[in-house]
Amino acid sequence: MGGSARARSASRSSYRHGDLRRALLEESTELARRGGPEAVVLREATRRAGVAPNAAYRHFADRQALLDAVCSVGFTELATTMEAELAELPEGDPETVARARLRAVGRGYLKYAVAEPGLFRTAFSVPAEMDGSARKDRAGPGGLTPYQLLSQALDGLVEAGVLAQERRPGAEFLAWSAVHGLAMLLIEGPLRMLDDERRRFVGERLLDMVDEGL
Repeated sequence: MGGSARARSASRSSYRHGDLRRALLEESTELARRGGPEAVVLREATRRAGVAPNAAYRHFADRQALLDAVCSVGFTELATTMEAELAELPEGDPETVARARLRAVGRGYLKYAVAEPGLFRTAFSVPAEMDGSARKDRAGPGGLTPYQLLSQALDGLVEAGVLAQERRPGAEFLAWSAVHGLAMLLIEGPLRMLDDERRRFVGERLLDMVDEGL
């Protein structure tokens, strides 16, 4: 049995045990991985889960609600990848550690975008206010969302004396804009043709620029 067939079988099994919402979310997440936000369609998710289309509306009011749930999966995975980068950092003096943490956050962001372009694009496909940046359903294992991990790293720069307090306000938006812009160029822009070595080189240079520019 192939991987997709096994996933559909597991989803149907979940449904029979009363967890249709999870089954639909798993199928929709897989659709997003393969085709981005455009591929997340209620009718296709129910078909893959082996249930009637109307069954989905007991758990998701409409496609937008389903898409929002898939976005949360993407953000959680993004935060998890960023946390994994942070966990690999060695000990050091406060300034070195603070700078390394900022770079790890950015490196994890780029790594996830390249590894999961469909789900990464989906995560940012639903317009939302910044209030969503702290939603618990979008946090990683450590309890922080990607935006909160970035904020924490920037606060660490201030505490280590690397970033002046007066330059701290709004620093999230500057760092985020730079790294997100590169991520999009790498996954659907002219830089998508770069090989792994050149992609890492460009990513590290960008992180140098963010570190020095703040």
